Amino acid sequence: MKEVTAGPRSAANKNDVSPEGNDVPCRIGDMAKKFGVTLRALRFYEDKGLLSPVRDGSTRLYTRRDQARLKLILLGRKVGFSLREVKQMIDLYDPHGSNSKQLKLTLEKSERQLVRLQKQRGAIDDAIGELMGAMDAMRQQLAERVQAAAAN
Repeated sequence: MKEVTAGPRSAANKNDVSPEGNDVPCRIGDMAKKFGVTLRALRFYEDKGLLSPVRDGSTRLYTRRDQARLKLILLGRKVGFSLREVKQMIDLYDPHGSNSKQLKLTLEKSERQLVRLQKQRGAIDDAIGELMGAMDAMRQQLAERVQAAAAN
Protein backbone atom coordinates (compact mmCIF):
# COMPACT_ATOMS: atom_id res chain seq x y z
CA MET A 1 0.00 0.00 0.00
CA LYS A 2 1.24 3.50 -0.73
CA GLU A 3 2.28 5.80 2.10
CA VAL A 4 -0.35 8.38 2.92
CA THR A 5 0.33 11.76 4.44
CA ALA A 6 -2.41 13.87 5.90
CA GLY A 7 -2.09 17.58 6.33
CA PRO A 8 -3.65 20.87 5.43
CA ARG A 9 -3.04 20.21 1.75
CA SER A 10 -3.75 16.48 1.77
CA ALA A 11 -5.13 14.55 -1.18
CA ALA A 12 -8.69 14.91 0.06
CA ASN A 13 -8.36 18.65 0.20
CA LYS A 14 -6.94 18.93 -3.30
CA ASN A 15 -9.27 16.22 -4.62
CA ASP A 16 -6.26 14.72 -6.36
CA VAL A 17 -5.05 11.21 -5.74
CA SER A 18 -3.21 10.04 -8.78
CA PRO A 19 -0.07 11.81 -9.91
CA GLU A 20 -1.37 11.58 -13.46
CA GLY A 21 -4.42 13.68 -12.51
CA ASN A 22 -6.60 10.92 -13.97
CA ASP A 23 -10.28 11.97 -13.81
CA VAL A 24 -11.58 8.59 -14.99
CA PRO A 25 -13.82 7.03 -12.34
CA CYS A 26 -12.53 3.82 -10.82
CA ARG A 27 -14.64 0.63 -10.69
CA ILE A 28 -15.05 -1.15 -7.36
CA GLY A 29 -12.64 -3.98 -8.20
CA ASP A 30 -9.96 -1.57 -9.37
CA MET A 31 -10.51 0.59 -6.30
CA ALA A 32 -10.16 -2.41 -4.00
CA LYS A 33 -6.98 -3.54 -5.71
CA LYS A 34 -5.48 -0.05 -5.80
CA PHE A 35 -5.95 0.49 -2.06
CA GLY A 36 -5.56 -3.09 -0.85
CA VAL A 37 -9.07 -3.38 0.61
CA THR A 38 -11.93 -5.80 0.04
CA LEU A 39 -15.06 -5.12 -1.97
CA ARG A 40 -16.97 -5.67 1.25
CA ALA A 41 -14.97 -2.90 2.97
CA LEU A 42 -15.78 -0.45 0.17
CA ARG A 43 -19.48 -1.29 0.37
CA PHE A 44 -19.32 -0.94 4.16
CA TYR A 45 -17.72 2.52 3.90
CA GLU A 46 -20.44 3.47 1.43
CA ASP A 47 -23.16 2.26 3.84
CA LYS A 48 -21.59 4.36 6.59
CA GLY A 49 -21.66 7.46 4.38
CA LEU A 50 -17.90 7.72 4.06
CA LEU A 51 -17.82 7.10 0.31
CA SER A 52 -20.37 8.08 -2.32
CA PRO A 53 -19.61 6.33 -5.59
CA VAL A 54 -21.53 7.31 -8.68
CA ARG A 55 -23.85 4.58 -9.93
CA ASP A 56 -23.98 3.47 -13.53
CA GLY A 57 -26.71 0.87 -13.25
CA SER A 58 -25.40 -1.53 -10.63
CA THR A 59 -21.78 -0.50 -11.20
CA ARG A 60 -20.10 1.65 -8.57
CA LEU A 61 -17.75 4.27 -9.99
CA TYR A 62 -15.40 5.98 -7.54
CA THR A 63 -14.30 9.54 -8.28
CA ARG A 64 -11.03 11.20 -7.30
CA ARG A 65 -12.93 12.56 -4.29
CA ASP A 66 -13.84 9.04 -3.18
CA GLN A 67 -10.27 7.90 -3.70
CA ALA A 68 -8.95 10.79 -1.61
CA ARG A 69 -11.50 10.07 1.11
CA LEU A 70 -10.53 6.39 1.13
CA LYS A 71 -6.87 7.33 1.57
CA LEU A 72 -7.86 9.38 4.62
CA ILE A 73 -10.14 6.62 5.95
CA LEU A 74 -7.29 4.12 5.75
CA LEU A 75 -4.83 6.54 7.34
CA GLY A 76 -7.28 7.29 10.13
CA ARG A 77 -7.89 3.60 10.78
CA LYS A 78 -4.16 2.90 10.70
CA VAL A 79 -3.49 5.41 13.48
CA GLY A 80 -6.43 4.18 15.53
CA PHE A 81 -9.30 6.55 14.84
CA SER A 82 -12.81 5.13 14.80
CA LEU A 83 -14.79 5.38 11.58
CA ARG A 84 -17.06 7.86 13.34
CA GLU A 85 -14.08 10.11 14.11
CA VAL A 86 -12.77 9.80 10.55
CA LYS A 87 -16.19 10.72 9.18
CA GLN A 88 -16.43 13.74 11.49
CA MET A 89 -13.08 15.01 10.31
CA ILE A 90 -13.47 14.51 6.57
CA ASP A 91 -17.09 15.67 6.50
CA LEU A 92 -15.95 19.11 7.66
CA TYR A 93 -14.02 19.62 4.44
CA ASP A 94 -15.30 22.53 2.36
CA PRO A 95 -13.67 22.88 -1.08
CA HIS A 96 -14.43 26.61 -1.06
CA GLY A 97 -13.61 27.42 2.57
CA SER A 98 -10.56 27.81 4.76
CA ASN A 99 -11.22 24.49 6.49
CA SER A 100 -10.00 25.94 9.78
CA LYS A 101 -12.68 24.04 11.69
CA GLN A 102 -11.65 20.78 10.02
CA LEU A 103 -7.98 21.37 10.74
CA LYS A 104 -8.63 22.34 14.35
CA LEU A 105 -10.80 19.28 15.02
CA THR A 106 -8.32 16.97 13.29
CA LEU A 107 -5.42 18.40 15.27
CA GLU A 108 -7.30 18.05 18.59
CA LYS A 109 -8.28 14.45 17.82
CA SER A 110 -4.74 13.69 16.64
CA GLU A 111 -3.18 15.05 19.82
CA ARG A 112 -5.51 12.89 21.97
CA GLN A 113 -4.82 9.84 19.81
CA LEU A 114 -1.07 10.39 20.04
CA VAL A 115 -1.30 10.35 23.85
CA ARG A 116 -3.31 7.09 23.70
CA LEU A 117 -0.80 5.49 21.33
CA GLN A 118 2.15 6.56 23.50
CA LYS A 119 0.47 4.98 26.56
CA GLN A 120 -0.11 1.79 24.56
CA ARG A 121 3.53 1.77 23.47
CA GLY A 122 4.60 2.11 27.10
CA ALA A 123 2.39 -0.82 28.11
CA ILE A 124 3.70 -2.89 25.21
CA ASP A 125 7.32 -2.06 26.10
CA ASP A 126 6.63 -3.16 29.70
CA ALA A 127 5.03 -6.42 28.52
CA ILE A 128 7.96 -7.11 26.19
CA GLY A 129 10.42 -6.50 29.04
CA GLU A 130 8.55 -8.86 31.35
CA LEU A 131 8.28 -11.53 28.67
CA MET A 132 11.97 -11.29 27.84
CA GLY A 133 12.84 -11.59 31.53
CA ALA A 134 10.65 -14.68 31.91
CA MET A 135 12.19 -16.22 28.78
CA ASP A 136 15.71 -15.57 30.11
CA ALA A 137 14.76 -17.31 33.38
CA MET A 138 13.34 -20.28 31.45
CA ARG A 139 16.49 -20.52 29.31
CA GLN A 140 18.60 -20.50 32.45
CA GLN A 141 16.47 -23.23 34.06
CA LEU A 142 16.60 -25.30 30.88
CA ALA A 143 20.39 -24.95 30.64
CA GLU A 144 20.76 -26.01 34.29
CA ARG A 145 18.54 -29.06 33.76
CA VAL A 146 20.34 -30.08 30.57
CA GLN A 147 23.67 -29.72 32.37
CA ALA A 148 22.42 -31.75 35.36
CA ALA A 149 21.11 -34.50 33.08
CA ALA A 150 24.42 -34.65 31.23
CA ALA A 151 26.30 -35.00 34.52
CA ASN A 152 24.27 -38.09 35.47
